[in-house]
Amino acid sequence: MHRECWKHIANHVAGAYNSNLKPTGNLLVASRNRQVVAGVLGFRCYSSSLCKNYSPLIQQRFSTRASENSRTGSAAGRTNSRQISWSRRPQQRPDDFNEVPDDQDDVTKAAILEKVMKGRQPTDLMLRCTVLDAEGNVKTISGQFKKSDLSAEHRLNARDLRKIDSRVPNLVPTILVRKEAILVNILHIRALVKADAVILFDTYGSADSRLHSVFLYHLEHNLKAKGSGSPYEFRALESILLSVLSALEAEMVFIRNLVGGLLAELEDNIDHDRFKRLLHYSRRLASFKNRAKLVEEALDEVLSQDEDLNAMYLTDRKNNVTRELHDHEDLEVLLESFSKQVEEIVNEAENIENNVQSTQEIVELILDSNRNALLALDLQVSIGTMGIGTGALVAGLFGMNLTSHMEQHVYAFYILTGFSSSLALLVAWAGLRKLAKIRKVGLSNNHSRKTKKPWLPLPLRRRNAEGWF
Repeated sequence: MHRECWKHIANHVAGAYNSNLKPTGNLLVASRNRQVVAGVLGFRCYSSSLCKNYSPLIQQRFSTRASENSRTGSAAGRTNSRQISWSRRPQQRPDDFNEVPDDQDDVTKAAILEKVMKGRQPTDLMLRCTVLDAEGNVKTISGQFKKSDLSAEHRLNARDLRKIDSRVPNLVPTILVRKEAILVNILHIRALVKADAVILFDTYGSADSRLHSVFLYHLEHNLKAKGSGSPYEFRALESILLSVLSALEAEMVFIRNLVGGLLAELEDNIDHDRFKRLLHYSRRLASFKNRAKLVEEALDEVLSQDEDLNAMYLTDRKNNVTRELHDHEDLEVLLESFSKQVEEIVNEAENIENNVQSTQEIVELILDSNRNALLALDLQVSIGTMGIGTGALVAGLFGMNLTSHMEQHVYAFYILTGFSSSLALLVAWAGLRKLAKIRKVGLSNNHSRKTKKPWLPLPLRRRNAEGWF
């Protein structure tokens, strides 16, 4: 099994570097050394030129060690073949040679850093965009645009498109208001809304692609409906928020059905697999609630800024129409309606989460009760065994082959048998009674006994300041 694993690693390394390390991979299968694997995998963080310079050195070391091990056929030689040394040797190295890190953690961190830096190139990164014109027709589908060209054309800063970049995960929803555009980055939608155009940034993934296609269809239909009287940017923004709300509602219904069905199953039978599924669903529900809260916070943040609300009237600004700072009632009503609906989704998610937590607590209480019942049963069996052992003690005392002058007594056997049985029953009864007292659990921890009622009738009792006694 280990040999097959090393073969798979060697083939992967050889394929990744265009078969430059193929001889080394064959020796890697024979060596099975963990440090060798860490060293070979460390080449992923270096350029191809470094691999070409360093590969002959590795092959020379492996070939030398392999030839030595082949000449020694003893068990010690076979043991040494698995301990290939990576110590330095006095060989001439190229000028551009760099030491390969032996620690796999450093290699992993370097690879992650390289991947992140490649995904954050400020000017050379290309973005796939779909452009809709002022009439609502699709002008460009999945066109390739540079971030620098988009920033210059739409008067944006380079950092504004950093969140729009499809390679960076979308974590926090944002609505950014700029001079001539509105940048929307919420869930599966990443769009640039202008007074006469909408630019949709394509997202990757099967689920996001389907949502993006449905959203594009509704956006075209809404932009072409000019009879509503709303400006172009408001119709685009309404379509975006409606798509976000629909996605949240669909996921909410899906999670609600999953959790509801599982809770109904737990009422019938508490199973380990079901309890594990409940934990998985609770994590998924918490993640969904967090995303819905972030969407609500993004809308509330825009609603709290009068300057941003006033700047979102892009058509009026394009036509040089001056507006007062607080004259944004139409947009405020639009955003507040969606904010309230998102708030309802968040409240429903919180209610489901509370039900899940209550169910988990109840299940834990039931499991604790069952465990206590099993412990009590074990104690009862132990107490019964102790009683039987006490009775057997009496029989053991008379089984020591010592003269007790009771051998000839007629009723001695029956008397001792009854005494032993009575003693065993008495010990078992006392132990079970003590166990029953211990198992009585109250809300108070002092375990105070109830005051005994007086046995004398009321006319025969005396009265003082505290009452009758």
